[in-house]
Formats: sequence, C-alpha cells, structure tokens
Amino acid sequence: MGRLREKGSFPECPEGKKGLVVMVRFLRLTFQVVLTPLLLLAVAWGTAALWIDGPADRWAAAILAGAFSLGCLITLVRIRPYPRAMVVVLAVFGVLLGWWLSIQPSNNRDWQSDVARSPSAVFEGERLTIHNVRNFDYRSETDFTERWETRHYDLSQLKGVDLFLSFWGPTLIAHTIGSWEFGDGSHLAISIETRKEKSETYSALLGFFRQFEVYYVVADERDLVRLRTNYRGERVFLYRTSLPPEEARELLLDYLTEANRLAAKPRWYNALSHNCTTAIQFHLQHLGLAQRLDWRILANGYLDELMYERGRIDTRVELPEVRRRGDITERAKKADKDPLFSARIREGVPNPRL
Repeated sequence: MGRLREKGSFPECPEGKKGLVVMVRFLRLTFQVVLTPLLLLAVAWGTAALWIDGPADRWAAAILAGAFSLGCLITLVRIRPYPRAMVVVLAVFGVLLGWWLSIQPSNNRDWQSDVARSPSAVFEGERLTIHNVRNFDYRSETDFTERWETRHYDLSQLKGVDLFLSFWGPTLIAHTIGSWEFGDGSHLAISIETRKEKSETYSALLGFFRQFEVYYVVADERDLVRLRTNYRGERVFLYRTSLPPEEARELLLDYLTEANRLAAKPRWYNALSHNCTTAIQFHLQHLGLAQRLDWRILANGYLDELMYERGRIDTRVELPEVRRRGDITERAKKADKDPLFSARIREGVPNPRL
C-alpha cells in the first residue's frame, strides 16, 4: 500500500487547464448576456402576438398573453441552471411561433369598398388587359362613387416608370406608388397596401402582426394620387426614373403577376418585411435589377436620396431642386378632376428619359 498523501498535498490544476476553464466560463456568461435580451424581446413579441392575433375574445387573449409572459419570466428567474431555463423558454416560444405562422390569410372577408375587388391581368403578346382597375370619383376621403374598370394597354408603347413618395406626417417614412407611362399619355398606377375589413383601421403596430392581407391597388392616377393630395392632406413628390422601357416592362409584368397570385392565394402584409417599399425591392431582386441593400429602403422617406446617388432619377440638377420641382401637391390640387391630371402634375418635373 502506498503512503497516504497528506491533506492538501494533491498537485494543483495545471495553469493551461485553469485558463481553459476560465475561458469556457467567460464564453458561457457572454452567451447568456447576449442571448437574454433577445429572449426577452421574443417573449415581448410573443405576448403581443397572442394579444393581437390570438382569440377574438379579448379576455381569452389577455389571459393567454399574460400566462405566456408571466410563465416565461418565472422560468428564467426560478429554474437553474440558467441555460436550462433559456432552453425551456425557447421551446415554448418555438411552439408559439409555429402557431403564429400557421394563421392563414383569406380573400373572403367583409372588405372595405375601396379594396373589395381583386385586380387581375391577362397577357396576350403585346396586349395587356387588366380587370378591376380602380378609378373612384371622390367627394371626400369616405364619400365617393365606385368605378371598377377593365382597361387595355399596348406594352410596346410603354415608355418608363415613375415613383411617387407620399408623406402623411413624419418624413422618415413615406408611402410609395409606382406608375407606368405609355405612349398615348395614359398612366397605370400601382400601390401596395393593406387590405382592410369594414371594421378595421390601419395601425403601424398591427402591421407587424397578422392582421392585414397584402393588396395591390391598380388604379388611375386621378384616384390614387388625388386621393392623397386633395382629400387626405398628404404631401406628394413625383420622381421620374431612368429605368429603360424594357426593364420597366419586366417590372410591370412582375407586379401584375404577383397581383394575379394574390387573387388566387392571398398573403399577409408585414410593416417590416413586406410593405410598400420592400415589395418593390423584392420585385427588382426577382428580375435581377436590385442593387445592394441600404437603410433607406426601410427609412423610405430618404428613398429619393438613394435613387439620386444611384442615378435612378435625374442627376442633371441638384437633389434639393429635384425635390422642389417634384413636389406635385399643389399642382394635383389644382388639376383635381381634369382629364389631363397626369400631364399637369408632371409639368416641370425633371425627366431623365428625355
């Protein structure tokens, strides 16, 4: 039998092993510090999702949302070791996310009258036929005569595409409207919006959840633009783009193909990932026309600045002058119901296609 070692006589842990243990502990702590705020953000989002997209009964939704948030917080505080608590909360959140993603959009609801009909397009060579083009005659924002039209366009006469930026308040965010110009002087405007039911009003917060379907408003400019300048009191800017006719054509057909898809299979609107501007980016990417991502695609009130830098709008004059001449708000108010509305609002607007 070997001699017994005295208490405390065992060799100490080698320095290299100590360093490894310290590094592992540091990495684990760092991981927890970084992941915890993200986990709390996920819990907050999940609570809001249950409250907003959960049961129609408000009491039931409140109970579910409260139980989820309280249960997750208690788990993070009481269960040890802490990584185990994090795994439990992540698992619960995963189940909630799976439920949320399973909520299906619909085309069959009691829609507000301005989004009641789904536009659709028929392509026959150079001939384009569009059903349910909106051309309402407004007396106020809520008082109007409905006109849904079938229109025909010659794609060989397509000259280019213009972009409207409409501001209703903060200048960081704008609503975007694309408008295609044809050789006969006609214009076809398309606005990507939320499809609201009669009982609904738009909310920026609700736009982050599954409350609104996506809707492509295909309309006359006297409808889409005049509604915003003359009746909603918005400030609207027009920018004529340098996109060549063949690319403008591809973009239009891609828009209308998506409108056809939505008529057959609806999808959800999302204020962050699928809105009026990110959808444009998706269309451009699909056609191979998109350039690198930029923060101004989300903060689209500065989209004109981005387009100017990339040569998408007229750069022969300074950007402030392009903006000044592109402010069509007062011209639209004066043109009002004039059949030459589109021509009058373009007077003096810089045009790189000339």
